[in-house]
Amino acid sequence: MKLHPTYFLPLLLLALSAFIRPTTPAADSDPAWVKGVGAKTLPTAKTVFAAAKYGAVGDGKTLNTSALQKTIDAAAKKGGVVTLAPGQYLTGSLFLKKGVTLHLDKGVTLLGSQDLKDYPEIPTRVAGIEMVWPAALLNILDQDNVVITGEGTVDGQGKPFWDKYWAMRKEYDPKGLRWIVDYDAKRPRLLLISNASNVTLKAVTLQRSGFWTVHVLYSKNVTVDGITVRNNLGGHGPSTDGIDIDSSSYVLVQNSDIDCNDDNFCLKSGRDADGLRVNRPAEYILIQNCVAGAGDGLFTCGSETSGGIRHVIARNLRAKGTKVGIRIKSALTRGGTVEDIRVDNIEMDGVGTAILLTMNWNPAYSYSTLPAGYTQETLPAHWKAMLTKVEPAEKGIPHFKDVVISNVRVQNAKVAISAEGQPNSLLENMTLDNVTMTAETAGGINYAKDWTIKNVTIKAKDDEPMAVQNSAQIKF
Repeated sequence: MKLHPTYFLPLLLLALSAFIRPTTPAADSDPAWVKGVGAKTLPTAKTVFAAAKYGAVGDGKTLNTSALQKTIDAAAKKGGVVTLAPGQYLTGSLFLKKGVTLHLDKGVTLLGSQDLKDYPEIPTRVAGIEMVWPAALLNILDQDNVVITGEGTVDGQGKPFWDKYWAMRKEYDPKGLRWIVDYDAKRPRLLLISNASNVTLKAVTLQRSGFWTVHVLYSKNVTVDGITVRNNLGGHGPSTDGIDIDSSSYVLVQNSDIDCNDDNFCLKSGRDADGLRVNRPAEYILIQNCVAGAGDGLFTCGSETSGGIRHVIARNLRAKGTKVGIRIKSALTRGGTVEDIRVDNIEMDGVGTAILLTMNWNPAYSYSTLPAGYTQETLPAHWKAMLTKVEPAEKGIPHFKDVVISNVRVQNAKVAISAEGQPNSLLENMTLDNVTMTAETAGGINYAKDWTIKNVTIKAKDDEPMAVQNSAQIKF
């Protein structure tokens, strides 16, 4: 008997369903702002501008900064697509322009110069402080309608900058200057999107960044889709965050795979007095369908929280071996409120701490104190910014509230939950719903109130219960 092809359709759908991971509720249950995330326009011009015609040489040795910038500038005059023949193109900072698509085909690699002089200094924000700092390898500054795409690679060749940082740590730490090392080291980022709109980054591989990999700063309507980040090749790149969304709005990140040596997917909004001065939130952000390997945090809010972080959905994420899974962190001089955060459908295997909430993160880094022997008047401007006291001090107390964490599956963690508020800033109105964890220890909750705990199972190898202290309306 010959069966009609439609006979097999239900069987096919049933078979496929076994491989489809659980998803979040239907799109119509999303808040209205979700429809507004991501780039809303793309460059329409298709004229091709081949970098070879402007003198670019893909031999891995010739410095191509001038040739590549000429190609970009030519494409910007009428709009168009910049292309490169297969090869390795050594370059310093490049500045993309409105209406330009940079297309990196498979077999094309941009190699970042290892000489800091090839990265001109620009006014920017770094780790929550506005200051002068080297430009990134790729820069989209004050532009609209820009695309970087293709299956090629952007390689920051960051090891000399990593080595510089570690050497400075050995010098600075004994002097009580751990808090300023990151700002003095001046390591170039791989991609900076600043004060820009309608920017799309798709499919490319980014690796060995000298510092943060993708920094979305003061921008709106940005899409990051299907990128791969690899920052631990040939070394251990310190502070090589994957994607940092910094005081930006309506950002979509999806289908991406990050292996780095700090926070994988991270939201920020300024640090201490300088961040409170700027007072610009990170908001209306959707992160979905992503994975993290090595790194400090699968999904992180902070530690720069001064402008506030709000209206965020992070869903369908997986972590394997990441130090922390879900983390909200700040410091007692940051201020700002982290609120309306929804984290759903998360899988973790072999993480350190599955859920970590802290308002007093890394004191040696977070708090700036000038040692004896320095004169205030002769300090660099960014030192002075870091040393500016938050007044009144209460303005520096952060607040975490209205966070929903649901449909989480954790195995082989060291700690299930570590959550600590402050006596004058309780962790308020948190929800844990349908959470299953296996860990060496359950952990603890301190200074919190009004938590909703539903369908939560924590199996701790040490058989110790969750330690709940100085808290109200929390029951496991």
